[in-house]
Amino acid sequence: MKRLIAVSIITFLCAAPVSAAPVDTAGLRAQGLMVIQKFFSALKNELRAGLKKGGPVAAIQVCRVEAPAMAKRVGEKNGWQVGRTSDRLRNPANAPDPWEAKVLAMFAAQAQAGKNPGKLVFGEVVTNAQGKRVFRLMKGIKMGGGCLTCHGPSPSAAVRNQLKHLYPQDKATGYRPGQLRGAFTLQKVLD
Repeated sequence: MKRLIAVSIITFLCAAPVSAAPVDTAGLRAQGLMVIQKFFSALKNELRAGLKKGGPVAAIQVCRVEAPAMAKRVGEKNGWQVGRTSDRLRNPANAPDPWEAKVLAMFAAQAQAGKNPGKLVFGEVVTNAQGKRVFRLMKGIKMGGGCLTCHGPSPSAAVRNQLKHLYPQDKATGYRPGQLRGAFTLQKVLD
């Protein structure tokens, strides 16, 4: 009888699900925000250089070609997947997945209620399609500065023509200063 009880206990313990290790979401959030800052700083510097060298049309090329490469480099260097998304897309490759769309809607409601779009941050641990835990983080992008040249209410004719040529389905113009432009989006696989 004792042997049967011991075997039953061992079987139960071996079959019991192993609880996932606790996740330091505050630490991951801080780390993710530092990665966003690195990406944003690099992008801003490249955009300034592009504007100085070739004007707004050159800046469009920076966002089109350099920004995705920068996001990949910064992400790989820091162990994150880094990108940008919006509910008003310029580049269809940046379309939000369902989780990002939910967070963008939440950010839009908060911005509409008067919160600063650049201060909006949301992160959580989710389980991806492969069954792995992933920390996902988004931070709002506030419209302003040089970005208005290509995303504002009245881009120049040269900018409009280049955007029409490169992005025939562009929906990313007409923004006013201070509006929510979209969000930086990050992922880090935890297991």
